[in-house]
Amino acid sequence: MDKSMLGDLANMPEEDQQRMSNMIDQLQIRDSLRMYNSLVERCFNNCVDSFRRKTLDKQEETCVQRCAEKYLKHSMRVSLRFAELNQGSPTPD
Repeated sequence: MDKSMLGDLANMPEEDQQRMSNMIDQLQIRDSLRMYNSLVERCFNNCVDSFRRKTLDKQEETCVQRCAEKYLKHSMRVSLRFAELNQGSPTPD
């Protein structure tokens, strides 16, 4: 974890800093899993029409690939935009 994320917590005891670091790591993992699950659900619902076979047909496979690429590009753009906005905002004193 990036220590800069702890910000003004440097004055806290080491044990509390470690607890906060662990909580932040868990939140990041949870958010990553939510994003992945959302991607899978959205692309599956949009692209898979039937259950004729165990594997995806070519059309479904192409649809899932495009859906995933679009979703990930959108998520990356949103993250970059938040970072841009965060850099421009004044820091609390």
